[in-house]
Amino acid sequence: MIDADTGDVLSEYDADAVTYPASLTKMMTLYLTFDALERKQVTLDQAFTVSAHAAEQEPTKLDLEPGENVTVHDLILGLVTQSANDAAVVLAEGLAGSEAAFADRMTATAHAMGMESTNYHNASGLPDPLQRTTARDIAMLARHLYTDFPHEYAYFATEDFTFNGVTYSNHNHLMSSFDGMDGIKTGFIRASGFNLAASAVRNQRRLIGVVMGGQSPRARDLKMAALLNAGFSGVTAPDDALAANTKPGTTRLAAAVTLHRLAHHAARTFANLSPISHAEAATTPRHVVDHWAIQVGAYKLQAAAAHANEAALARLPGEPGEAVILAAPHSGKHPTYEARIVNLTEKQAQDACRALHRGHQACVVIGPSMQMAAARGTAKTLAE
Repeated sequence: MIDADTGDVLSEYDADAVTYPASLTKMMTLYLTFDALERKQVTLDQAFTVSAHAAEQEPTKLDLEPGENVTVHDLILGLVTQSANDAAVVLAEGLAGSEAAFADRMTATAHAMGMESTNYHNASGLPDPLQRTTARDIAMLARHLYTDFPHEYAYFATEDFTFNGVTYSNHNHLMSSFDGMDGIKTGFIRASGFNLAASAVRNQRRLIGVVMGGQSPRARDLKMAALLNAGFSGVTAPDDALAANTKPGTTRLAAAVTLHRLAHHAARTFANLSPISHAEAATTPRHVVDHWAIQVGAYKLQAAAAHANEAALARLPGEPGEAVILAAPHSGKHPTYEARIVNLTEKQAQDACRALHRGHQACVVIGPSMQMAAARGTAKTLAE
């Protein structure tokens, strides 16, 4: 966590552990886009043509078609809200001629900023074993986005974006629940876990927090909220307190937790990063197959599946679980996207479906064995 105005580090834990940025990569893609706008090299209403390479990016996308022309303005909003991989590549190719050339420019810019542990090999954050960063570097980039482009930074506060008749919602759910939150970016691949760079302002003071490697979106968001609340309150952040109090004579539990974290830190160094598989771009974390789920629909467009999930969650009371989208096995050109609410007990799943049925919304209860089979099919589909 850093102070956005001064750059001072207010708290840190494993800030230099090397990991994969996932879609936090798009922060640099947007930085270079904002720079091109400020230099008047492009305009917001200028259109870039979608290449076949851009259109084939999976899985989070705007479903752009080869030959389609999309304005820079819409491409920016596609990255901010939907974290669209196809839009990221269109921007890269439009600004640098090729994604590879743009990635070189991204890395050079990162190193010029002092982001010494960061390297980019694509514009989207899709799995690449050579694409890496640290929480410290990401915090540095987030601050540069705020200080270098104060006008364009307002894009990160966009909650919804409608494109080609489909409305996309911002993936940063703290935008609607955390006081003062106004950006920046989420990211996930299996090898990295759930990442979040976020900025919030209270009483004219802005803080920037970075959480890498969350076990779930909810766990990541709770960690971020605790981090920022501690900063605004002027108290010691939870990890700092644990590190400071763990010394000879502390409880066996605290020592065990510290040893666990040290082992975790060692395992996250670049030489031993979690391997990336061909199916890493799947939106479903592995642990969801251990629990019950409900399916609320199957769609040709991922955005339609996301909308169905949001509608279902809005009808369910309390904290009913987490929304995920599965790319189901298929034999045609495009997958079918299944909208599910996961991490439920059997009773929660049954109660949730009954509640949705009362509201005339379709729903099917899915047990752990069916989820496991679907996950295997998803991995095969995305690898193909």
